[in-house]
Amino acid sequence: MVEIISPIDGAVIAERRRATESEVTTALDAAKAAQPAWAQTPIEERARRCSAAVDAMLAMEPEIVPELARQMGRPVRFGGGELRGFAERARHMIDIAPRCLADHVPEPQAGFVRYVRREPLGTVFVVAPWNYPYLTAVNSIVPALMAGNTVVLKHAAQTLLVGERFERAFAEAGLPPGVFSNLVLGHEQTAAILASRRVQQVNFTGSVEAGRAIERAGAGGFLGVGLELGGKDPAYVRADADLSFAIENVADGAFFNSGQSCCGIERVYVHEDRFDAFVEGLVGVASEHQLGDPLDPATTLGPMVKGSAADLVRDQVAAACTAGGHSRVPEAAFAADVRGSAYLAPQVMVDVDHRMELMREENFGPVVGVMPVTSDEEAVRLMNDSPYGLSASLWTEDLEVAEALGRQIETGTVFLNRCDYLDPALAWTGVKDTGRGVTLSALGYETLTRPKSFHLREPGPR
Repeated sequence: MVEIISPIDGAVIAERRRATESEVTTALDAAKAAQPAWAQTPIEERARRCSAAVDAMLAMEPEIVPELARQMGRPVRFGGGELRGFAERARHMIDIAPRCLADHVPEPQAGFVRYVRREPLGTVFVVAPWNYPYLTAVNSIVPALMAGNTVVLKHAAQTLLVGERFERAFAEAGLPPGVFSNLVLGHEQTAAILASRRVQQVNFTGSVEAGRAIERAGAGGFLGVGLELGGKDPAYVRADADLSFAIENVADGAFFNSGQSCCGIERVYVHEDRFDAFVEGLVGVASEHQLGDPLDPATTLGPMVKGSAADLVRDQVAAACTAGGHSRVPEAAFAADVRGSAYLAPQVMVDVDHRMELMREENFGPVVGVMPVTSDEEAVRLMNDSPYGLSASLWTEDLEVAEALGRQIETGTVFLNRCDYLDPALAWTGVKDTGRGVTLSALGYETLTRPKSFHLREPGPR
């Protein structure tokens, strides 16, 4: 059995049985059998079904919001935001599908009909994480279906109920049997599916080590792999930045969802002329957070997913302090933050440098290190001094400078005066150990289809 243990109080909120070998085989057989007919279904009908599933999911919001808080700890006051983002991404990918999946027709050539068609891959296996369980899953599920693939979903053990919500939404939308299925699986079962050659693409979001395990499991089978892995996303606050605006938004990027965001801000570089004022402002915002029960509407910062995850962040902070760093948010302000507890207070660290794990390795918690810099060149060098590259944010009033700096930063997305947001019209991708592949935007459809060329000589005299 798989237990969902709530970070709120350690209670078991649900138990689910792992799928049997027979059930896995049946689901994969059904997906393969259903795929040809689904691919032949007019795209307008696929869009209607997927849109209906979005509507069905949104109708569940009163149930989903507290359920999500119990599963992974996000405060109920923010729960609806993920569903709004879920709908935004899904509807965008539905809307652009006809254009993205249309035939590519080169310049005419006398006597020939030529075009390139985008054909579905077959079955797409989506392995989804717990931290944004609706947003991350929808990035792959809806465009995969719109492209004519069938989908098998394996959701994280912490958020198994989300997989059931997807299943219910697609059932209510009248999706044909086998087109979408949700399985409760262990790691060995997941690896076996990847090695089976019965799925043609896997899209995974999670840790770097888990991403390596995904690649190993599918090695030799020519499996398409999309990996969104770790992040250590930086922000750079230039001397000309709107400081109050930057403080407010960097704080949101660092502390929202208890810092459990792949593209959350984990390190900040501030021009030395604005450093003291920025740090004071960031400490002020952090100190105003209400850490507590996520089911309480007054709570702005819920628990991390597990006490062990919070302790890893505590250890990282302690090591930085031993090496000369200093915590600026008083621990006494957050009584719930004790070792072993999933409730972790927000923290701003100064006197830090890149010799510390705090500034090098992902912490996935509400802790951010802040360093002064003397120039744009120093900021770019430090931003690039990382094995990860998902997003980076620049805070300046100079658009031209921002674009020039953005071209030098090793990252998948460059933000200016915003952070921690996925625009569904833009490619979501990363560099270095952050992974490979693309979701969202028109480019996201390229990884979920394969090109097939038609080179047809017209009948007639040769």
